[in-house]
Amino acid sequence: MHQRTSEEIESFDWIVSGAGCAGLSLLVRLIESGKFKDKKILLVDKALKNKNDRTWCFWEQGNGFFEPVVYRQWEQLWFHSSLLSKSLELHPYKYKLIRGIDFYNYCLDIISQQPNIVFLQAPVEKIFSSTEEGTGVIAGGKSYKSGYVFNSVLFQKPQLKRHQYWLLQHFKGWVIETKESVFEEGSGTLMDFRTDQSEGATFFYVLPFAPNKALVEYTLFSKELLQPQAYENALKTYLKDQWQLQDYKVLEEEWGVIPMTNAAFPTIEKNIVHLGTAGGQTKASSGYTFQFIQKQSAAIVDSLIQKDHPFTEPQFGRRFHFYDSVLLHILHHRTLPGDVIFSHLFQKNKAAQVFRFLDNDTSLPQELRIISTLPTLPFLKAAVARTLPF
Repeated sequence: MHQRTSEEIESFDWIVSGAGCAGLSLLVRLIESGKFKDKKILLVDKALKNKNDRTWCFWEQGNGFFEPVVYRQWEQLWFHSSLLSKSLELHPYKYKLIRGIDFYNYCLDIISQQPNIVFLQAPVEKIFSSTEEGTGVIAGGKSYKSGYVFNSVLFQKPQLKRHQYWLLQHFKGWVIETKESVFEEGSGTLMDFRTDQSEGATFFYVLPFAPNKALVEYTLFSKELLQPQAYENALKTYLKDQWQLQDYKVLEEEWGVIPMTNAAFPTIEKNIVHLGTAGGQTKASSGYTFQFIQKQSAAIVDSLIQKDHPFTEPQFGRRFHFYDSVLLHILHHRTLPGDVIFSHLFQKNKAAQVFRFLDNDTSLPQELRIISTLPTLPFLKAAVARTLPF
């Protein structure tokens, strides 16, 4: 990978707009395929990606494509609410965590060894594809042309239509270190709803790195963000009330906002392929994105190899879009508390089956079985409302 000044760069076979999870995942998969060494590729991002700015958590069977950078994994997780405390049976899955800095370093090291890939540090101001202009991006005030643009930059919120909702999954996390051994390394907490639910579905998760070190994250599904201090106050209260911890050191902090929406994101616009959240790869009902990015990236690479174009079938089927829309309707209108929904889900179903459902990997009979374990009336009303023409 070469870094060049903007005056030297003009035309490329492909442009990857954004060097986040989606853009880097696609590039590394393109490289690992060994099929595209003849393609001149431009990677554009405003940041150098040299900070540990986030983590990705996901469940997975066996070893995945990015197994070399899995920082920790857990075979046991707990679910807690006022209604239920349960140890979840994960097999055949494991719950994995990848740190942002490890992912960036791993991907950029592979990319840096490719003479056909150029990295440009500049903000992506616009992407375009038309008969008149051609296809490309405007970055740092200059246009760059290409055959295809793979874009992961979300420029604006989509226009919401009837029965479309826009909630936010917002979270603040601390990596803390304690003086004493407090945590069980092989056992984490997937969801702990034992906190105030007045702002919407609100929970913590706790992922131990060592007996005296863990990531503790405060997460909400709601329409609005909180005041900054509210997140820290909630973390302090939770650690005091549920873990009897007041004496600890905060080693790292992370903050993020993920849209949870059933609005339609355009996956393909002429010769632009949208990736990640910008391409609708964030699961509307849970916010999980990492594995859907991997599915999309693998499908694009396969399409380029088999068909010589990157246009793939939509990753989310109509059934799953409907399920997500129904849950978003309930969370938006707050007709049923989120802790009640997830308590029913994990009380009456094995975690592995819930994971398959959230991965869009279940059959219709399996889905009906899971849906039957949820409170009937609120979900039925939401499903009916979702189909009404007003």
